[in-house]
Amino acid sequence: MNDERAFDIGTLHAAYAAGWPVSEMIETVFSRIEAVADPGIFLHLADKQALIEEATHLGPFDPKTTPLWGIPFAVKDNIDVSGMPTTAACPDYAYRPEKDATVVRLLKAAGAIVIGKTNLDQFATGLVGVRSPYPIPRNAIDATLVPGGSSSGSAVATAHGIVSFALGTDTAGSGRIPAGLNNIVGLKPSVGALSTTGVIPACRTLDCVSIFTLTADDAWTVFSVAAKRDPADAYSRSIPAIGYGPLPPVLTIGVPAKEDRRFFGDDAMEAAYAASLDMLASLGHHMVEVPFADFYATANLLYEGAWVAERYAAVKDFFDASETSFHPVTRKIYGSARSLSAADAFDGFYALQGLKQRLAPLMTSVDLFCVPTAPRHYTRAELDAEPIRENSRLGTYTNFVNLLDMCGIAVPTGTRSDGLPASVTLLAASGKDGLTAALAAKIHKKSGLTLGATGWAQPVTRTSVEIDEPAMIDLVVVGAHLSGMPLNSQLTDLQARFVRTTTTAPAYRLFSLAGQTPAKPGLIRCSDDKGAMIAAEVWRLSAAAFGQFVAAIPSPLSIGTIKLSDGSHAKGFLVEAAGLENATDITNYGGWRAFVDSIAA
Repeated sequence: MNDERAFDIGTLHAAYAAGWPVSEMIETVFSRIEAVADPGIFLHLADKQALIEEATHLGPFDPKTTPLWGIPFAVKDNIDVSGMPTTAACPDYAYRPEKDATVVRLLKAAGAIVIGKTNLDQFATGLVGVRSPYPIPRNAIDATLVPGGSSSGSAVATAHGIVSFALGTDTAGSGRIPAGLNNIVGLKPSVGALSTTGVIPACRTLDCVSIFTLTADDAWTVFSVAAKRDPADAYSRSIPAIGYGPLPPVLTIGVPAKEDRRFFGDDAMEAAYAASLDMLASLGHHMVEVPFADFYATANLLYEGAWVAERYAAVKDFFDASETSFHPVTRKIYGSARSLSAADAFDGFYALQGLKQRLAPLMTSVDLFCVPTAPRHYTRAELDAEPIRENSRLGTYTNFVNLLDMCGIAVPTGTRSDGLPASVTLLAASGKDGLTAALAAKIHKKSGLTLGATGWAQPVTRTSVEIDEPAMIDLVVVGAHLSGMPLNSQLTDLQARFVRTTTTAPAYRLFSLAGQTPAKPGLIRCSDDKGAMIAAEVWRLSAAAFGQFVAAIPSPLSIGTIKLSDGSHAKGFLVEAAGLENATDITNYGGWRAFVDSIAA
């Protein structure tokens, strides 16, 4: 290779700032493609000299106005790139688009450079990465294993450090499974956050454009650029790129109950998942085991009725005219939809709605979930023996996610006892992309792993760029709204963002109020010589969310101005004097959390 430097965004931008020419980066990309020597990764490559010419139009290095300046990326070949054929891994379906997919256009406008189009499970149908008429991409860590799909080429290209990031798609787990099997990060955004205009649909109501990177920092940078509402996409939504930054000191994390966990005989994967939960606990977070039967029931819907019909509908005319052009397994799946009726589709919709209703209380009871990315690794030989069953098993912890309108990010957590990569996926309600990505960054850093299959050390974590939002309001909480406490979800449901832990100025007293469910404290201002510093957290809300939050506060609590120990002031909870009747003074505990812990002990 021409150059062994890491291709994370921060390292590349530091090199450019020091004078490294983009032309050398492009030479390095092609040198790495040659060195990896895997003909299954790319289905089409840009011309090297044309890319070098394209780079001359980037203008002076300016990562503030063009945050992806000179960053190489690859695109899954069901996403349009102008001037490159789109095949969906079906040669007879190929066409040459006249314009870029919306997401590609946004990334190019931010300075990123498309290197080529990557291989996939045909029509993005599969989680294994081997359902393609082209050479199969080799797993970057162990070539005897399946690479994972459907975004196989994108994940493998990223894991080898050929590109800084790659686009995939994710309907059933295609942006997470190959990330977990190749020791990289895979961000699956909230449904609708990234436009699917210019993307060949699998299930249009569920499809997401996903992002493969070597680090969570880079995944968030790309997401921040690409998450824009697109009027041309009827399923596009405004999902703001917020929440990536400081984490609450205590998160309540839902995990599958032990008796519900499925690893299909892979003891090493089971042990690695347990170790990942121990890591999260060591970071101060609280694990809560939850029943997973309804999540699995939701997952089973994806390859039944409505959503199989939706896959068929996406390419119906081509399939009916050219059925023999399809991969045998893909043909079997799509062909089965011909026997389905509209009644079957509605049965699926009704079943999903019932499951959503049952799962809603459970999903709101935690901040996020942590599940294994994949239940096990499969060899190519195992898949050849059981192509349908093993593909289905790979989706154990992924198939339900888009049906339940969740966001997710797969992140490496360590190395299994047999040397293979371990990974978990963090899942949360739509719009909490920043929370899951921020925790993924902490986990990845804690693991100490090298990046992908490159051997490169993790870069120093870059400070996230805060979005300038003048309408945001800080709120001080001291009791049941603290992170990990029963009412914290009232903040997170409003997309409030944790800012920091702090203490009040030494001019307050704290009381445990009588007759409150759940239990709540009351904070009251007193003279400086009779008060104490009380533990607090600062959360940040939009003006609209702040107004909605304040409107729901019951008496005797109220919102006033609180002075903090650093001399600053912010709005926060106080209690009316009448609320102190029969209350217990707990000031000596220094805060509500310490008081609650003393009772539990």
